[in-house]
Order: sequence, then C-alpha cells, then structure tokens
Amino acid sequence: MGELISDIDFIDRSAMEASETIPISVEENTGKTKKLYIESYGCQMNFSDSEIVTSILKKEGFDTTSNIENADVIFINTCSIREKAEQRVRKRLQYFKVLKIKKPDLTVGVLGCMAERLKTKLLEEEEIVDIVAGPDAYRDLPNLINQADDGLKAVNTFLSREETYADINPIRLNSNGVTAFISIMRGCDNMCSFCVVPYTRGRERSRDPSSIIYEAKRIFDQGYREVTLLGQNVDSYNWDPQGGKHETSSIDKRTGKAHIKFAQLLEMVAKIDPELRVRFSTSHPKDITDDVLFTINKYENICKHIHLPVQSGSSRILGLMKRTYDREWYLKKVRRIREILGNDCGISSDMIAGFCSETDGEHKETLSLMDYVKYDFSYMFVYSERPGTLAAKKFADDIPEQVKKKRLQEIIEKQQALSLERNYRDVNKVHRVLIEGYSKRSNDHLQGRNSANKVIVFPKKNYKKGMYVSVLVESCTAATLIGITVT
Repeated sequence: MGELISDIDFIDRSAMEASETIPISVEENTGKTKKLYIESYGCQMNFSDSEIVTSILKKEGFDTTSNIENADVIFINTCSIREKAEQRVRKRLQYFKVLKIKKPDLTVGVLGCMAERLKTKLLEEEEIVDIVAGPDAYRDLPNLINQADDGLKAVNTFLSREETYADINPIRLNSNGVTAFISIMRGCDNMCSFCVVPYTRGRERSRDPSSIIYEAKRIFDQGYREVTLLGQNVDSYNWDPQGGKHETSSIDKRTGKAHIKFAQLLEMVAKIDPELRVRFSTSHPKDITDDVLFTINKYENICKHIHLPVQSGSSRILGLMKRTYDREWYLKKVRRIREILGNDCGISSDMIAGFCSETDGEHKETLSLMDYVKYDFSYMFVYSERPGTLAAKKFADDIPEQVKKKRLQEIIEKQQALSLERNYRDVNKVHRVLIEGYSKRSNDHLQGRNSANKVIVFPKKNYKKGMYVSVLVESCTAATLIGITVT
C-alpha cells in the first residue's frame, strides 16, 4: 500500500473550496508611495478577486509588498462557507491589531464573503477594521481608502446584477508563471440549503466572452500554458448581449452577436492555441451537458477532469439540501461522463458529513456511492451551519459533533483507498505533464499535473517549468504519481 493522505492533502488541491491562505509573494518597488499587502482565504474565486483588487489599487498609486510590516493597507479576502474559515480570519485580525498599535496609520480592510455576510457588524465586533467591502464593491476601494484616511469607517456591500470586472486585467499574485485563473462569471442562482454563497456573492451573471478570450490570449502570450475558467457554477455560463438568459445558443437580431453558453466558450478558449491547457471549475451536476462533454472530448488541450460535487449519497438528504437531483440522477450523469470521456477522465467531488438529520444508513449511502463512482479525489468536510441559510432556518443541526467527525473520518479513509486504487491504474502508462515547478520535497525533482489533474513527480534533469514532458509512471501513493521522463 502507498502512503495515506489526510483531508488537508485533498483540500490543498481544491480549485474552488480550498481552506488555505494565499498572501502576496511579489515585492514591487516601482517608486509608488503606498504599499498593499493582501491575503486570501477560501476558494480560488477569492484568489482571483484579490488579483482584481491589486490591479485596481496599482492604478491608484500602490505597490505590493510581501512583508506585512511594510504595508500601509492590509486587506484580508475572506470566506464564509464554513465557521472554521471565519474563525481563522478573526484570529488573523487580532494579529493585525498588534501591528496597528505599532503603526497607528495602518489601514485594515475585510473583503469578500465574510464582509458581505456581516457588513457593519464587522466594524462593531472587530474594532481593528477600517474598511468592509463585498465582492462587487472593489472598484470603490480607492474611495473607501480615502474615507479611512480621513478617520471614517468605510463600508460598501452593495451586490450588483451587472458587475463582472470584465475590463480589469488582474495582477497575477503568487504565480508560478505557468497556470492562471480566469473568472468567467460571478454569483449563484442555486439556493442549496446549506450554502451562503448566493447571499454573499449575489445573482448569477456571465462575463462578456470577448473579454475572456482577450485575457486568455494575453496570458498565453505572457508565457502561461494553462488557464482554469472559474465560476460558482461554470456550466451555467450563459452570456447574452442584451443581458437576459436563453436556453440555447442563438443570434441576437439587433446586435448580430451570439448568445454564448459554456460549451461554446470552452471551445473558443481551446482554439486559442493547442499548447494552452484549459481547465474549469466548479460544475453543478444539473448544468453539465452532453455538449460540454463532447467539446471536452473534441479538444486534446481541454483537460479530462471534472469536479462534480455530490455532497451526499442519500436522495433524502439531497432533497433537504435542495440540490435538484437525487442519487440515481447523479449516477446517471457519472455514467454519461464515462461513456463520452472514458474511464481515465478524472472525477472529483465535495462531501458533507453529518448534514441535518442524516442517519447512519444515509451516511453509508454516501460511502456506497463513492465506491460506485470511484472518485480520484474529494474535498471533505463536516456540516457547518451558516446563519441565514435555508438549512439554518428550517432544520436542526442535530448531529453530534463527535458523530460528524467519525463519519468524516470514514469518508476520508474511503477516499484514500479509492485514490490509491485509481492511481494504480496510471502506473506503467505514459502521461503528458505540464511542469509547474519543483517538487514540494526536493529541488532535484519537478512536478506537474496530467490531464486528469493528478500530480506527477519526476527527476529534474534539464527540464524547466512551463514545458510539456512525457512521463512514464512507475509507482504511486494515494496523492501522487511518481515516474521518469521518456522521449
């Protein structure tokens, strides 16, 4: 047996639900008078938003700093999807309080989902906070900073039905120079009973496809070789030049422009260059269509990996969660993915242990569903009640914490075994790998990912990041494939 991996190992690879902190790593000294330090918690959408914030403030006279003690403005971009994420932010704010005692002119701002959820309460609860700005208010940050400089508390948590930041070129932060994220839409129209996102990020709206293609081309010209298209539910991308929604792609008679759905957008990005890899996240099972699957299959540079969150294997629990599908419908969708894309297509998922009223039998249904699908990896959490959600209003959070943790551990152990099983299938096969940098454990080895989003480690030799190489996998653990390059 290979080594086992913890839930943290799985979380680190999440595109949309990571619980990590991402600070700025670039020190800029272009002669500007003010320094910005920003940290991002939570999903990659927050990471992408921090790049937008940095771009906005760079035009307003800010350089970035990797040393928090040199900052004039500190922003913390927050997540509200679980209570633990908010607790981490509050602890971090206490550290900022110490910094502010040393540097009274320091401005501290809370951005993102936690800012949107709590609004002015943050100013009352955390006296250290000077600025509170929701995800749709980042253009207003220069004005909010000016208010804070004048000694005022500044708040903007207005949720927009139009804002997509399509005209802003993000400043790539903490970048490896190889992979980049492109936000293609904002907000969410699904009302899953456990989820706070519709309340913190507003209604769903899609970004103009021409701006997405422009950004992707620009990224490729700068040397990046992989883009991930981001959205709360990317498969529901549906751009209409008139601002409405249409069930099918069509032509607007007045403008002559097409209504673009996700399959068409995916193809447009893939056509930029065959050397540009394309990924996307996250997919809601109800929205991913055969058109999307056939488009993935058509283009070699669209990666064969789909993140398809199930949350629970029980139809009753899925109903309480308002997920709009039941167990059998989800399994039918998985079978369709396998039919069109084959058994080597990577499939990952999200799992919630201990949702309201979940029985032991329903928990076992989740385990049996995992056995059927055989996920390559999953992001696994205990249920965390979020204030204001439908579940918090209608259902009792009645599963004891120790039971939640026990069920979560069983899910983790199941996924570890499945990940190892799936990785064994890749041994003795050659994979095309895009090199992303050094291995975490040794500078004598490089690492990258294959099409199925699996990490592959191999000897460095004379290869460099950004190159494509063919790697023969010789062994594996549950988390990693290990191999050698071949000609």
